Amino acid sequence: MSQMPGTAEQDVVDFLTNDHALMVALLETIQETADPKERRDLADTLIAEVMRHAVAEEMHVYPAVEKHVPNGKEEVEHDKKEHDELVDVMKRIEDLDSEDPRFLQEIREMHGMLKHHANDEETDQFPKLRQHIPREELVELREKVEAAMKAAPTRPHPSAPHSELFHKTLGPGVGFIDRLRDKLSGRTTDA
Repeated sequence: MSQMPGTAEQDVVDFLTNDHALMVALLETIQETADPKERRDLADTLIAEVMRHAVAEEMHVYPAVEKHVPNGKEEVEHDKKEHDELVDVMKRIEDLDSEDPRFLQEIREMHGMLKHHANDEETDQFPKLRQHIPREELVELREKVEAAMKAAPTRPHPSAPHSELFHKTLGPGVGFIDRLRDKLSGRTTDA
């Protein structure tokens, strides 16, 4: 499901907006899929993608929001709280059998949460980023986000802090271990 690498001119706002759309579409596909194994595989891919996205935002986008956007620190705290809520629901999804009726209930809950979070960023935060950060820096930020997504964890870790320092120092190791676990278990993390 990973989106194609951004073009040389694509900025972080367009890149993350595209990623939001891909994740929401994947959630809709999961809800429409009747085959439990396919539903599980799609959910595992979704969880990996949301984790990569969230970690990359926390590493690079949120520090830019805090630095450049008025009331940025408060906005970031709100976003991190929403990330915590998404991590909790992803952990519940990960722990459920895809044939359990609660599985689709959790998917629907995640769908609503992710749409809300994406809408907040796309209608409020992203325009502010464009207003306060030069385009060249937004393109550089997209490059950093893409690189971070490649090394980010693929599984929810509810006790992990949502901090730039954690993600830059320990996050790549956690991501490596997650990808190793994914490979050994046959877990699908990329469509």
